Amino acid sequence: MKIAIISDTHNFMGEKAKEKVRECDCLLHAGDFCSEKMYNEIKSLVKPDKPFFAVRGNNDLWACKLPESLEFEIGGASFFMTHKREDVPVDVKADVIVFGHSHRFFAETKNGSLWLNPGSCGRRRFGLSATMAVIELGCEISVEKIEHEEEKALRLPERNLPITVRKIMRGMDRGESIETMSRRLGLDLSFVDDVARIKVTHPHANEYDIVNKMEVNRLRTVTTGQTKAQDSEKN
Repeated sequence: MKIAIISDTHNFMGEKAKEKVRECDCLLHAGDFCSEKMYNEIKSLVKPDKPFFAVRGNNDLWACKLPESLEFEIGGASFFMTHKREDVPVDVKADVIVFGHSHRFFAETKNGSLWLNPGSCGRRRFGLSATMAVIELGCEISVEKIEHEEEKALRLPERNLPITVRKIMRGMDRGESIETMSRRLGLDLSFVDDVARIKVTHPHANEYDIVNKMEVNRLRTVTTGQTKAQDSEKN
């Protein structure tokens, strides 16, 4: 049995990722769909007779019916899933522990449990690849990391960035959806989503604070990538 595991789609999912999901027998989503439309689109990839498990992310304020965590079994293997790793109970017991939020792929076996973050399956952000995981259940549990390099990384508007961010903030104050602001302002959906996410998590930030936060995140990712590359060369 093959299980597709994705997270942090943030209103976008590429065709290659969708194809991979269709090939699997089950789908898990660790939160941050960011809209009911995205939830329904992803759910439609799974055949009615196939299992689909999903939890609510910190950007899924619309999804009050989705649980914050789930415990379930698939093919004799036990699973625990939540959006943030820090919300995993200390005494949790499961064969596979799934979480997301950081947008970084992570897989490690600890105390007999596979701890798995499939990364973000949405648009590439700040140099990070779009990734997902496929688990195969057999005599053992094996996990495969899948990268979708065909999706272009998020690009910031070249001019008047603070002004652009201010327009998005005003749209949020009017209650506009991310999709509406993206269309109205002619901006990449993921860029609008990033601004909105920082504004929600930093409610007192102004447009310059948000621009600085986005730049810090970008530089942090680039620096991390360069360090990993240097370490690989040394080894």
